[in-house]
Amino acid sequence: MNKRFSLGRWMPGLMTLLGYQRAWLMTDVRAGVSVAAVGLPVAIAYAELTGVGAEAGLYSSILPMIAYAIFGSSRQLIVGPDAATCAVIAAVVTPLAMGDPTRHWQLVMTMTAMTGVWCLIASRLRLGVLADFLSSPILMGLLNGVAITIIVGQLSSVFGFTYHEQGLVERVLAAPNYVSEVNFFTLGFSLLTLVVMLVGKRIRPQWPTSLLALAATATVLWALGPRVQDVAVIGSLSGSFPDFQIPEFPPGLIRDLVLPALNLAMISFVSLMLTARSFAARNGYDIDADAEFRALGIANIASAVSQGFAVSGASSRTAVNDANGGKTQMVSLVAALATAVVTFYLYSPLQYIPTAALGVVLILASLSMTDFKSIWALRQSDSSAFWLALITFLSVLLIGVIPGIALAVLLGLFQFLRNVMRPTEQLMGMNEEGVVHTLGHNEDVKAITGVLIYRFNSPLTYFNAAYFKRRVLLLLASEKQPAKCLIIDAVSCFTHQDISVMTMVGELHKELKRTGIHMVMAGRRGQMTLWLKQAGIRIGEEGILVYPDVYQALRMTSCYWDEEADTITLESEANDIAEDERLKALAEFERSVLPADQEAKFAEAEADTQLSEPIAEAASAILLQPEQLACAESPQATLLNAHGVPIKVDGSPLFDLKRVTLQLDSQTATDATLSLHLEADVAQATSGASQGDLKFPALDPRIVEAQPSIILLEAHLDDAIHTGAHFELGDRT
Repeated sequence: MNKRFSLGRWMPGLMTLLGYQRAWLMTDVRAGVSVAAVGLPVAIAYAELTGVGAEAGLYSSILPMIAYAIFGSSRQLIVGPDAATCAVIAAVVTPLAMGDPTRHWQLVMTMTAMTGVWCLIASRLRLGVLADFLSSPILMGLLNGVAITIIVGQLSSVFGFTYHEQGLVERVLAAPNYVSEVNFFTLGFSLLTLVVMLVGKRIRPQWPTSLLALAATATVLWALGPRVQDVAVIGSLSGSFPDFQIPEFPPGLIRDLVLPALNLAMISFVSLMLTARSFAARNGYDIDADAEFRALGIANIASAVSQGFAVSGASSRTAVNDANGGKTQMVSLVAALATAVVTFYLYSPLQYIPTAALGVVLILASLSMTDFKSIWALRQSDSSAFWLALITFLSVLLIGVIPGIALAVLLGLFQFLRNVMRPTEQLMGMNEEGVVHTLGHNEDVKAITGVLIYRFNSPLTYFNAAYFKRRVLLLLASEKQPAKCLIIDAVSCFTHQDISVMTMVGELHKELKRTGIHMVMAGRRGQMTLWLKQAGIRIGEEGILVYPDVYQALRMTSCYWDEEADTITLESEANDIAEDERLKALAEFERSVLPADQEAKFAEAEADTQLSEPIAEAASAILLQPEQLACAESPQATLLNAHGVPIKVDGSPLFDLKRVTLQLDSQTATDATLSLHLEADVAQATSGASQGDLKFPALDPRIVEAQPSIILLEAHLDDAIHTGAHFELGDRT
């Protein structure tokens, strides 16, 4: 089936249910009943927080769970009313409703539907990555601020008075004025709820203590009857299916809900993803962020259609599901069915639940959201994250939930831009084992004399290119010994092509060239070569050198392998002694193997080559029979060591013999070419030779046929040895 229309892509939850195993049924049913027992009182309490009737909270716990069970990709996640989303809705809708309960409910449903639409748009645009948009410090500050806001707001329900102020600060400052308005009957039911919940959690932590507390207070209130005065209760419920309502408020109010609905979609999705990812990792499977965005949007639209309010991932109910061994979204279906039975058939006892008991449930739920210890711990580990979390927390408390979130997001963006524009940087060095490390963290790591290795820990783009250039020039100017070579770690900073960055690189290269400093790029060899060529920047000995990594750049950079004693700072004395002994052995071998006349001929022929200077001292010798170079069609070349013993080398070929026919003075001669291939597809051009080739004297076929002899080809193997490459002489092509 076409992937675009596959059932697994659009309805991953349904695909899981179609493959359902009978062995999962009992645990899923038990988990579903437990989730419903926990979710019922919370749904009613969150409806009170949102400012709508208890029925709306129950409606929000039926269709949305069924929708997510079909479209969601998480097997354990339970969706439903959430404290943060309800607090956001109440903060937005309450001032717009102006005290009209019908308009309030309609605005809540409209905002919920708009939230669902935003989620569907984000899913269509594959914006599931927005789960990482709200950073952890912002979420810490947000949740703690929302928790304190809920706690202060529910104190009126717990003590039996009514706030006259809207803002949190105003309510806290006016608290002494409400002492005389405390209703002691209401306070008594609040204390009863608190005692039942705390004792229940201590004796039977796995029991739904909030449901038991609401049942206990409702029973006591029903038993006391008329003797209890002025105790607010939920009131009677209709027990009927919700009627679809067309909003009857002025259309202009919709404009006031667009951006708050977007904020609510972001908050709901981030909260859902945090819970879903955590339980998916615990149970060993992955979730699809874009599918989760789509499932959340459908669940919110289903909630709006059923006269409910916005939903999100419910962490407490998801934890109950996982603790009871829930395997699939069958748990959500069972919980939705149990909630529907209570809503439409067993609703009569719910009318006796006091709102004070709901206030206690909300306060305890909000206390579980607070985590001031984590915010304080940030002060030691990451001061910028600590201040971001603290500012978010204070913003939510002082200017409100929505403005506080907006301010926190802006601060997070500014912090990100600052980190990109002025990132950290590192100078690199090498230890005695030849491993590159950051300077300053380890005394064994030393700077390489004459070489500056620079790492810029941010992608280079148009707004930090000038800063990069200034930092490089400043670091070069501050070197105690003038640097001959600048090696830039291209992996960390050249992540994408930017014309402004390439222009800066060209300007920097020109400035460095005027001062005699070589510029080397290490990493992203293919991309860097392409980008530099497209920008018209010269590459090679007269331009910018490009190598696959820092190690290759160090091996192949001429200023690093300068033979002056004061520039080779990392060669140990033992290596120098071994090198001298090897060269002495080679010289002795040459004197013993090559007769004087052949050595003279070789020196004369070497002078006729295309090389501008004699090949450097050889670290070892390659001894070839000339007929293998000039005559045999597919020679089996022999590689001998300094003592004339054949060497068998395994590995990828480093040297290939190439037979080239040239026309020299109307006579055909054979030019034996030795091609040099270094590790990681790097080739070193030699003056007077083509890229990667070392040319040797032309071999006259007549001489070869008449007088077979041994020709010594000294291939300047020293550089190749420094690469650590293996040598193998392959067949000629």
